[in-house]
Amino acid sequence: MRSNFKANATATLQVLTEEQIKRLLAGAMEILERTGAVYHDEESLEILKKAGCYVDGNRVRIPGKLVEKALRSVPSRVTLYNSRTGKKEMEMGGNNSFFGPGSDTPFTIDPYTGNRIPASRKTVAMASRVVDALPNMDFMMSLGIVQDVPPQIYDRYQFQSMVLNTSKPIVITAIDRPGYFDIIEMCEFIAGGEEELKKYPFLTLYAEPISPLQHANDAAQKLVLAGKKSLPVVYTPCIMAGGTVPATLAGAMVTGLAESLSGLVLNQETNEGNPFIMGGVFTVMDMQTTIFSYGAPEFNLMMAALGDVSNYLDLPMFGTCGCSDSKLVDEQACIEGAMSILTTTLSGGNLNHDVGYIEHGNCSSLEYLCICDDLAGYARRITRGIEVNRETLALDVIDKVGPGGNFLMEPHTFDYYKKETYYPPLFERHFYENWEKAGKKSLFDRSHERVMDILDNYKPDPLPKEAVDKMEEIIERAANKILK
Repeated sequence: MRSNFKANATATLQVLTEEQIKRLLAGAMEILERTGAVYHDEESLEILKKAGCYVDGNRVRIPGKLVEKALRSVPSRVTLYNSRTGKKEMEMGGNNSFFGPGSDTPFTIDPYTGNRIPASRKTVAMASRVVDALPNMDFMMSLGIVQDVPPQIYDRYQFQSMVLNTSKPIVITAIDRPGYFDIIEMCEFIAGGEEELKKYPFLTLYAEPISPLQHANDAAQKLVLAGKKSLPVVYTPCIMAGGTVPATLAGAMVTGLAESLSGLVLNQETNEGNPFIMGGVFTVMDMQTTIFSYGAPEFNLMMAALGDVSNYLDLPMFGTCGCSDSKLVDEQACIEGAMSILTTTLSGGNLNHDVGYIEHGNCSSLEYLCICDDLAGYARRITRGIEVNRETLALDVIDKVGPGGNFLMEPHTFDYYKKETYYPPLFERHFYENWEKAGKKSLFDRSHERVMDILDNYKPDPLPKEAVDKMEEIIERAANKILK
């Protein structure tokens, strides 16, 4: 760990040396030139061929100069806004860290019953309200795949459930290009038009390649559409060391980087300067269970190393943290969540998702989300570092109080104790007797109470009725077209 006092007085973590970063990037470019990647979309193949790539069927080999061109043109900052006010909410770049849930768990823990149930419009709406209320959750992903609607159009319903219940920026998923197009149309109406959404986007698409080195038809089409619409896009490999990529961490990372850069080239060749967020979920295949591990130390190590690469490239990064392989919200979940949140924040991940995941991404928990909200506050306090100046050194106050005194009643203490000290809402610091009188509640008990209080009493800012009606119209149109 080192302290970057000169730039911004924050604590940071660096895993890779500059030489290692350069070798990884050189390796990724060699993969793209020598091995290439497969694209299954015809329009994408035409765009890449016109740009100067070597196209053989659907195998595309990308010259290093095109990767370098894309890296020069892509913005180093991506900003997302509030869907109700148009106010800037998140400026991603540098070491600015933001947190939110993930999107794709098929199950969730019902906070009313404690049962593991399929995700639905209702559970996504509940999660959105909780995220809207939590101070350290900055953006919304659905925290579940909606399963109580026709699967061909679930993405429209999923977005609707989110945007009705939070004004914070939203990271969406879309089944295919038509689904993404419909969601963009909804957002354009909410924002006040196509140009207004371009200026003040409150959404970004999350799409991913198929490891190793494949871009499915739908994924490539969404990258192209994001470029044509001038909207931010997250393109993030989900790699398993020893399964979909080499078992060595360097081999895993270089493959994932090649996949991310090959998506960047397509996006930038579609629209030079389009906002693009790199990143990934880089972890291992657990050879004892075959799971995609969210709690492995190698997961934290590779994500931190990916932060080093994104900082070197000066690109915003899609990070992953606040997640666990545990099947319930227990000590394992809290340890794995704390480790990943702190590591990701120290390493400079910007758009950090999957907070609230348990069961290696198969299930989610609102109680765990709330606990991780406190952990994100911890991490933010640590990375804020220690400010050293004449006022914070407090030399005059020390001289005034003198040996044997105390600082409790000093104005300096009143001015600084809240600025300097983080007070987590859920973590217990009372004397034993007071904790006992309050019911001997565990961390999970306190988190559950917080979730229920939000669900029962918190109301997000509403959307205008005409926006609500427009979403219904677009969803009905999609249903009539796709399901007939």
